[in-house]
Amino acid sequence: MAAPADRSSLIRSRPAWLRWLGQEVNPGDLVFRALTALFAAAIVGLVLAMALEMAGAARPSLEAFGFGFLVGMDWDPVRDHFGALPFVYGTVVSSLLALAIAVPVALGVAITLTEFAPPRLRAPVAFTVELLAAVPSVVYGLWGIFVLAPLLRDTIEPALARTLGFLPFFQGPHQGFGLLAGAIVLAIMILPTIASVAREVLLAVPDMYREAALGLGATRWECLRDVTLPMARSGLMGAVILGLGRALGETMAVTMLIGNRAEISASLFAPSYTLASVIANEFAEATGDLYLGALAELGLVLFGVTLLLNIAARVLVLRRPGPVGAR
Repeated sequence: MAAPADRSSLIRSRPAWLRWLGQEVNPGDLVFRALTALFAAAIVGLVLAMALEMAGAARPSLEAFGFGFLVGMDWDPVRDHFGALPFVYGTVVSSLLALAIAVPVALGVAITLTEFAPPRLRAPVAFTVELLAAVPSVVYGLWGIFVLAPLLRDTIEPALARTLGFLPFFQGPHQGFGLLAGAIVLAIMILPTIASVAREVLLAVPDMYREAALGLGATRWECLRDVTLPMARSGLMGAVILGLGRALGETMAVTMLIGNRAEISASLFAPSYTLASVIANEFAEATGDLYLGALAELGLVLFGVTLLLNIAARVLVLRRPGPVGAR
């Protein structure tokens, strides 16, 4: 170890810009810090560049329609009349319906794996659930076309019409393709995301709280209801919002099953359209600047909504209690 006098002389021999950063700065550490900061800034710059590029491409539509684009009902490329409301409706309804289907199942899976399942079954079942996230979207779409849509058309939709046909949500022809089909396949696709994040959040609740509740005479259900779930509430909400963000941006499987009709209908059996689907279907044939601008504005709306939802979900997940511990 260098003497104090030697250390002072070593510091004085460094360049002025190194001495300004502090006495303990190592040149290698400084280069590494600068490179990692550059990589992090590149990600932020990429997001901003995407937003600016889409805003520039959407400028003709923004100037022509303004706020009326979001509430317009007409989508007519021949007459250059564009309104996004049918696509916003299809995106919101299909995503919320998918959440209604997937959240109870995903939370049930996460609770079972963390609280009730035998230890030897937890890892294989968790791996199987996470494997669903690795299946390509087009495979889900093909499964929906050949299995789900015929099942809905011949069995599920007629049964719903017979029992709940007095409601406007379950009226109309039974086609198999429509909002209900798109929502079901979306629910299957977002289930592993919600279940995996919820499982990690529940694992983050310290075991001492469970042991204290059980030691005071609480049952497993009372411990779950009164201790574990309240402590993990913010993280579970974050998991749900992450699933919603995935549902909003899903394209291929929904495009293959939702029917792709730009209209608003109360019936879940009716075809609909989503923001991602209309961009995927019509971008290649868009010719005029206004048509391209309208599609770019749809992408800008979807980008903004998805970005905000993911930021909100990350904030909620980061509020989960304690460090994640292996069990």
